Amino acid sequence: MSKIRMSHGAGGRAMQSLLRERVLPHLVSGFGEVPLSAMDDSGVIEGIVFTTDSHTVKPLFFPGGDIGSLSVAGTVNDVSVMGARPIALSLAMVVEEGMDVEDLERIATSVGATAKKAGVPIITGDTKVVERGAIDRLVINTSGIGMRSEELDHDLAIVGNHRPMASRWLEDRNVADGDAIIVSGSVGDHGVAILSAREGYGFEGDVRSDVAPLNGIIREALKAGGIAAMKDPTRGGLANALNEFAEKSHVGIEITEEAIPIKQAVRGACGMLGLDPLEIGNEGKAVMAVVPQMAEEVLAALRRTPEGKDAAIIGKASRAVRGVVMRTRVGGRRIIEPPVGDPVPRIC
Repeated sequence: MSKIRMSHGAGGRAMQSLLRERVLPHLVSGFGEVPLSAMDDSGVIEGIVFTTDSHTVKPLFFPGGDIGSLSVAGTVNDVSVMGARPIALSLAMVVEEGMDVEDLERIATSVGATAKKAGVPIITGDTKVVERGAIDRLVINTSGIGMRSEELDHDLAIVGNHRPMASRWLEDRNVADGDAIIVSGSVGDHGVAILSAREGYGFEGDVRSDVAPLNGIIREALKAGGIAAMKDPTRGGLANALNEFAEKSHVGIEITEEAIPIKQAVRGACGMLGLDPLEIGNEGKAVMAVVPQMAEEVLAALRRTPEGKDAAIIGKASRAVRGVVMRTRVGGRRIIEPPVGDPVPRIC
């Protein structure tokens, strides 16, 4: 009998295979405007965007954030990258017996502060306490709902000026040949910060998690217009997000290594540990596919925000390639495969 492995929860090929082969066939997964079977960041039903996420990060507190800020930002971002305006969250906590009450209160304070920053209230919740050893201190589940926004309608109208697009939401399947690929900032920060805090590697002084709600900068990008698809590259990092774009849209993606924003401290840490920064999870970045005529306008809109000051155009969608291909610094070409698992588990 096969067993669940850590890689099955890491967002890469192992998890995708498990869900498609062992879970989705037993569910009514084709229901809704953006159904479960699409495996996008959120589903859409009767005009309501809905997502849910469970967080089991270790350690609970890390440079730049904690499980509380992570849970709110992650859910706000999953709603926002569909082009929706997040309007409400739920908060469910499963607490291990023996956890310090002061730590729980510190996390609750962070939850409240992040929800306030995002402008998205928590309107319902649940709390359970389980026996010591049943979990590792705390698991948080957050769910979020969102509604269609004027900015999304404006954005899609501009896409429609340049090419047809059947979807009314920013789904993974919307990428088309020639679309510019934009990332909203440096990649790999969150995963390296978590790993350093967990293992004591000493990178904490140079690397902080990027955890942040993105609804504000996404709103500004949508005002510029021309975005056809968007994801937040969490588990599996940029490599997994781009491969999902390519697979679901049936178009290749070419990226340029030199164009990808990676902080030197992150690059150095990954080099020392033998990790690929493209496979490291992020919690405050978005990757977008934009009609080429509007790429510079979207990039400028992102760079006008503090969170998007390092945004960059890193490549384009192209039918000339299959999957995701990167032009390297030395002039070669490297195939970017989706990771099987996550090289840094339990980061979200």
